[in-house]
Formats: sequence, C-alpha cells, structure tokens
Amino acid sequence: MTDKFNAIDESLNTTYEITKAEEKPSEVEVVKNDKPTDIKKDYEYTRANLYSLIEKGQEAINGIMELAGEGGSPRAYEVAGQLIKSVADTTDKLIDLQKKLKDVEEDVGNNKGPNTVTNNAVFVGSTSELQKLLKQGFLNNKE
Repeated sequence: MTDKFNAIDESLNTTYEITKAEEKPSEVEVVKNDKPTDIKKDYEYTRANLYSLIEKGQEAINGIMELAGEGGSPRAYEVAGQLIKSVADTTDKLIDLQKKLKDVEEDVGNNKGPNTVTNNAVFVGSTSELQKLLKQGFLNNKE
C-alpha cells in the first residue's frame, strides 16, 4: 500500500509518518461524566443571580417608594408598581428553578432510554391470501 503513495510523495516532494494516536475519551463520555457537576454549577450560579436580582429590586422599590411619597408623582407610583411586579416574577423564577433542577436530576438518574415498544407486523404472502385472512378476521370480529 505504501508503494502506491511513494510515487505521489516523490512527485509532490512530501513525506509522511504514521504515528499511533493517543487514546482519548470520546466527547460523549466527557459530557456524560461532567453533566451532574455542570448542572449543579449552573443551578448555583442561576440561584445566586436570582437572589441578587431580588435584593436589588427590593432596594429599588424602597427608593422609588420614598421618591413617590415625597413628590406624589403618578409616574413614580407606576414605576414602583412595575418594579414590584418584576421582583415578584423573579421570585417565581427562583421557585421554578427548584422544580427544573428536580426534573433534571430525575432525568439524569433515570437515563434508561425510551419506554416505547414498536411492533411492526409484516405479512408475507399473496394478495389473495391476505384477502382470505382479512375476511376471516372481519367475520370473527362480527360474531
């Protein structure tokens, strides 16, 4: 086999060397092994960000409520209402995060594959035989 390539190598003025590649785990194995730790890191990061957003939102609500009380501006009260809704939505996201983590952990723990079974029936025979079988089946179902 190398004789075939020698002529090509000589004409192109190239050389080649065959080396044994190091065995590395496949990407699927790496992802599979790191998955639980990545999920935990992402959960902790998201949770910390949500807590930070809630705290900052509460501080902003306190500030806008003072401003609205001093000035009595309808716009300030509107902004305060929007901030309250935003903080409430963020706290809901924090609870949703708990549910999502539970679902992901169940999926990782129960990675058995699909639970569906597909049975394909194939008839091998002539059309007249198929018609006879269908006729018998229909007669049996009517009785």
